[in-house]
Amino acid sequence: MRHLPKHLRPRWRYLGVDIEAWPDARIDRGQFQRELYYNAQNLIGDVGSTEIDLSVFGFRFENGDGAAVVRVRRDAVERGRAVLACVNSVDDQPVRVTVRGVSGTVRACEERYIRRPLERPEERTVAFENADRFAFVRERRIAVRTDNGFAGATDFDIE
Repeated sequence: MRHLPKHLRPRWRYLGVDIEAWPDARIDRGQFQRELYYNAQNLIGDVGSTEIDLSVFGFRFENGDGAAVVRVRRDAVERGRAVLACVNSVDDQPVRVTVRGVSGTVRACEERYIRRPLERPEERTVAFENADRFAFVRERRIAVRTDNGFAGATDFDIE
């Protein structure tokens, strides 16, 4: 079978995406892709989700921090960003998804928007709610382990 001429081939854009979750979260590429499909169907319907054709190209996630390259059709970038904005959990684990930028090639997307390597969280003991607690610190974000899971904090919340 012959290739389509260049003017008939689909045009793609690549979204550089940051993924943030609690430090004990375990998320893989398949779970994230499934969540994208589910949110696309809920937001724009079956036909709309087929038209934008969201698919995860690159994916890394460890220690609650990750990044992905998501492919979308060129004329549907805004709808793709809207679908990504709707993702708030993956396999019942709360996540924050942010689009860092849009690019025309996978290589340019990875070079401009995907951090390498992912930052390692600093583990330390902090004073939180009048007790010494274990915490993960990434840049200015702090995840403090409590009896019920994790609590988000800032420098001003801990002593």
